[in-house]
Amino acid sequence: MLTPENNQTEIMRRQSDYKPPRSLSHWLIGRPLSTADAPHQTIGKAIGLAVFASDALSSTAYATQEIMVILAVAGTMAFGYVFPISIAIVLLMTIVTISYEQTVHAYPGGGGAYIVARDNLGELPAQIAGAALLTDYILTVAVSISAGVAQIVSAYPEVFPYRVWMAVGAVFLIMLINLRGVKESGIAFSIPTYFFVVMMFITVGTGLVRHFTGTLGVVIDPPHLEMDGVVSALTPFIILHAFSSGTAALTGIEAISNGITAFKEPRSRNAGITLIWMAMILATLFLSISFLANHIEAIPSETETVISQLGRTVFEGRGILYLMVISATTVILIMAANTAFADFPRLSALVSKDGFLPRQLTFRGSRLVYSNGIVTLSVIASALIIIFKASVTLLIPLYAIGVFLSFTLSQTGMALRWRKIGRLKGDEEIVEPGSVLRYDKSWRFKMLINGFGALCTAIVMLIFAITKFSEGAWIVLIIIPFLVRIFFTIHHHYKDLAGHLTLDHFRGLPARHTRHRVIMPVSGVHQGTLDALRYAKLLSDDVTAVHVSIDEDESEKVQKKWKMWGEGTRLIVLDSPFRLFVEPLLAYIEDIIDHRQPNETITIVVPQFIPSKRWHTALHMRTADVLRQELLSKHGVVVTDVPYHVHEEKE
Repeated sequence: MLTPENNQTEIMRRQSDYKPPRSLSHWLIGRPLSTADAPHQTIGKAIGLAVFASDALSSTAYATQEIMVILAVAGTMAFGYVFPISIAIVLLMTIVTISYEQTVHAYPGGGGAYIVARDNLGELPAQIAGAALLTDYILTVAVSISAGVAQIVSAYPEVFPYRVWMAVGAVFLIMLINLRGVKESGIAFSIPTYFFVVMMFITVGTGLVRHFTGTLGVVIDPPHLEMDGVVSALTPFIILHAFSSGTAALTGIEAISNGITAFKEPRSRNAGITLIWMAMILATLFLSISFLANHIEAIPSETETVISQLGRTVFEGRGILYLMVISATTVILIMAANTAFADFPRLSALVSKDGFLPRQLTFRGSRLVYSNGIVTLSVIASALIIIFKASVTLLIPLYAIGVFLSFTLSQTGMALRWRKIGRLKGDEEIVEPGSVLRYDKSWRFKMLINGFGALCTAIVMLIFAITKFSEGAWIVLIIIPFLVRIFFTIHHHYKDLAGHLTLDHFRGLPARHTRHRVIMPVSGVHQGTLDALRYAKLLSDDVTAVHVSIDEDESEKVQKKWKMWGEGTRLIVLDSPFRLFVEPLLAYIEDIIDHRQPNETITIVVPQFIPSKRWHTALHMRTADVLRQELLSKHGVVVTDVPYHVHEEKE
């Protein structure tokens, strides 16, 4: 039923009763959800912790090991610095958490560093933050899944040759789960997340009790210490290098600020509480693992992880509790990629909405998630896993520099935001795209917190860039500017297109065209051709059929049939001695365009027959498709397809 919009008959609304039919995708990702279901797809704090904190929590499984890998060059005695370095990282974590707690409440619409930088620093810093975060999310998937597969390899060394394809398979499994929607994927991931948290607290709790009671002991039959060479002394550079590697524990802290819109109301409050929970669990587990790893004399290795060595030492062998720890760690590391799958599509949609990425990334799929973003993330992350052979140590140097760049831009933007708020008077407010600014009497204190956070993360970013430069960080320093350049190239295209389409200086439709010429390509004379001819004659009395002669005998047949069935319509035969079809036709059309009269419209009517079965299409030349694509690029030409459906008779 048609309903007038605001009692105006020129605009009417009709409610569609169409429902998508059942298909194979329904079995994989579930039945389609209507737009009205969106409010019911939000999540609470418990599931939010599983969705957005799995990345940060999973970093406890490899952050300590990455510190030890660097310290190993100074010998095993240097492992005594693991715990002090971990304390420094936790202090930095506290600063960043407090800073992002303010961001969560200031920007309830989500977007994190990108939105903060856009509103307070400008377009260029915003795109730098966007490029850094998108790069970070891609690496999150590659690193976390590679680390999860490394846990499996630790327990079952015989599967080492298959680790790359196991990792790629895990990526696509998580992709399918995320395509089912935020709520369903959150419920699916909450079980392994909380299983990991419980098992890790049991492990470190048991380990600490046994340590302080003197019954813990050291790793039995530890793996061989693999390193290229040992330096004579532990230098400040090595300590800073180890510190920068350990800051991988901070990755994922910004995830909640990017995905606030996924939470139930009150969104900011629920997101803020979840952020605090995440930081407390992360700090506790990270410090405990670092403390115990040193005391059990764990050895960093590609063949057996520190978590595996800790588990079999605490539980005295590879019994059921050890296997549960390895299983929980493997699953959380693989599922940690879900944080990126939750945030990458949301952030790419925001960047796309601002016109810096393809518009297709703003599309919500049948399950109300950004399907194109999810698939894009899966493909790029899988490519990285294959290139770097699923090695965590090779991927880590590419990882955290983007995280700390986004941290720095976010906190700098927040500091400037508090400064703007401090200049407001009374009830004065400023409405920005991402938030509303109102006076806050605590603005100086909050500006100090964010400013100090920006300084700390900037220092860490520089340390990371310097110490990891030769290991691969230089790649990220090239990739991020390259991505920013791509963003602005895309943005320039959209702005240029908008300038051509704008109605700001439009003076109305031009006078009605007085002449309409129709050109119809003819490859053969059949029922489909005659259907197209009848349609062409409805458009204009000036119809010209054009046949490109490649084979003289076939051309003669076409001309004879046309005299019989062409209803007196003129036919122009274009000889093509080099057996080309499209090029002579395009040359003829361009000649018509060059000599057309003022106010003359040229329409190309393309006959196209449609087989009854899709696979039959592969048996035909599909010349109409090629011709249509070529003609669409010609200015001043309208291209119209006239399909002729072929129905096969049943035998």
